[in-house]
Amino acid sequence: MVRAVGIDPGTKSMDIFGFDDETDETIIDESIPRDKITENPGIIMEILKDLDADVIVGPSGYGIPLKRARDTEISEINMATFITENDFKKRLKIVGLRELMIMMKNSDMNIYFTPGVIQLPTIPEYRKVNKIDMGTADKLFSVVLGIKDQSESLGIEYSDVSLILIEIGFAYTAAIAVNEGKVIDGVGGTSGFPGYMGMGFMDSELAYAVSNTIEEFSKLILFCGGVADIAGINPLEKSPDEFIESEGDGIAYKAFIESIIKDLAILLPSIREPREILLSGRFTRINSFFKDIELEIRQFLNAMGINPTIRTLNRRAKNVKEGAEGAAIMANGIGNGKYSKLIENMELRNSSGTIFDHIYLGDEIKKRIIKRFC
Repeated sequence: MVRAVGIDPGTKSMDIFGFDDETDETIIDESIPRDKITENPGIIMEILKDLDADVIVGPSGYGIPLKRARDTEISEINMATFITENDFKKRLKIVGLRELMIMMKNSDMNIYFTPGVIQLPTIPEYRKVNKIDMGTADKLFSVVLGIKDQSESLGIEYSDVSLILIEIGFAYTAAIAVNEGKVIDGVGGTSGFPGYMGMGFMDSELAYAVSNTIEEFSKLILFCGGVADIAGINPLEKSPDEFIESEGDGIAYKAFIESIIKDLAILLPSIREPREILLSGRFTRINSFFKDIELEIRQFLNAMGINPTIRTLNRRAKNVKEGAEGAAIMANGIGNGKYSKLIENMELRNSSGTIFDHIYLGDEIKKRIIKRFC
């Protein structure tokens, strides 16, 4: 028996999900506004103390090679939540996340930190070149749920799972390719095309222009330039449903749909014929949006002779996002529960390195980056 709990640190909310793999009982299914966690990260620790969990998978930012939180170095936590001193003073949401991770390190609970996509051994080095965000640790949680879902839905072994998961979240869109039940490539929220809040990758010339124009290049900029800005709306005041209803035929909506197709297209050289395209995230629960994106994906892939199943992830959680449920499944596998073979097949225990390991801008620049942020 394993009582497993997972935590997904989303932009809008931090979600906690847990289950008992003997009774199949859900032991927690709770979503907490992220602003509350930024103000007081200890809220999460108080909740965890009452759950009597055997294994907990905690939020891990951009990722830390799989290990117990108590065995993690502060420098690893700093790199997984890297920000400048000025951003730290502004108390961005990532500051609350860092403080929570330090609390977890100092806790006697059996908490694990987990890798981001770039730290997985199943992705060849040439796909990691000059990348940091190929999918944060929480995006990997959703992939775990996707692998479980396809395996159970189709009655196949984990090693036969083949899919592209596209997570369309409140801030970013990410896409991750899985073949033979292993992650083989990924497009992170800040390295792909525009999401709802974030612009995704930045044209190098724009990066040069911005960094030499504004007084300070803050991480807040990474949460700008998305389709909400294109539409001229405040995403914190207008819900995704309202955005779709008002922008359904506008430039912003068309840019959103096409950006998702482009994120998918980036992965096709890595996985030519995925068995399924699985969709997750807040936007996929809006019926009209799902119908639109499903149609666009189908037309795009069919034109190339590819005909996978396109659907949303099956999930048991009622209140939390897919990532939290996937994190709990990961915790169960780490604790040698019923999903241990899934974790073994993904080779999560062989994750290694830092998010800065694959920078090819000369040794001096790389050293300075690591020194500044660790």
